[in-house]
Order: sequence, then C-alpha cells, then structure tokens
Amino acid sequence: MGRIIKWLFILALLGAIALVGYAYIGPFFGADFSPPQQEIHLPVELDAK
Repeated sequence: MGRIIKWLFILALLGAIALVGYAYIGPFFGADFSPPQQEIHLPVELDAK
C-alpha cells in the first residue's frame, strides 16, 4: 500500500511540475492563454425621480 501512495505522490508532483512548465514555456510555442478582449458598452437606465 505504501508503494502505491509513493508512486501517486511522485506522479502528482511530476504532473504539477509539467503544468507549471507548460504555463511558462507554452507562449514560446504558440499557446496563447490570454482571454479574448473586447470593449463592451451597456446603457444603464436609472429609475430615479
């Protein structure tokens, strides 16, 4: 049982390192993580008397 937990821990650690590495190195290989940006204009009607 201890071996399984040890391997799961190592696998989770390697996965976390790979995810952080992809987040930092990904833009150099064409991965764009920024959301699409657009300006939004919404009219607001105040109900004040």
